[in-house]
Amino acid sequence: MAGGETLRAALAAVVLAAWSAHGLYFHIGETEKRCFIEEIPDETMVIGNYRTQLWDKQSESFLPSTPGLGMHVEVKDPDGKVVLSRQYGSEGRFTFTSHTPGEHQICLHSNSTRMALFAGGKLYREERFRMTSESTNQRVLWWSIAQTIILILTGIWQMRHLKSFFEAKKLV
Repeated sequence: MAGGETLRAALAAVVLAAWSAHGLYFHIGETEKRCFIEEIPDETMVIGNYRTQLWDKQSESFLPSTPGLGMHVEVKDPDGKVVLSRQYGSEGRFTFTSHTPGEHQICLHSNSTRMALFAGGKLYREERFRMTSESTNQRVLWWSIAQTIILILTGIWQMRHLKSFFEAKKLV
């Protein structure tokens, strides 16, 4: 009888664990964003495992994960505050802890099209930085020319002043 009770307790523990954890499998396109609303109790740790793969239409199968492909995860609490917003690699897991009970919004989207936008933004920043550098370089050049002219004019003025001083004292 003790063995049967242990088996029932273990079976009950497995059933309870199955109720508290569940999985989702879904496909998402390059530009798609999938959001899920989940009722999460207060102070609950949520763990999500994911894997991103490209679908090959010719072979009708998934290709191995590429290094540039990844997943952006954003989680908002019931008040709309961002709990988690982070870029992840092509495979891994994300975790967050709920601090307020209620419906949390969990959004996932691929970064494949975001990489093109990121590259465009990077080029814009590089161009702006180059223009700032050239402008600063131009200003430094003109400042050094102005300093050189001021130094030469000061030297000429000092020589004329000293010459007139020594002529007045009749030393020259």
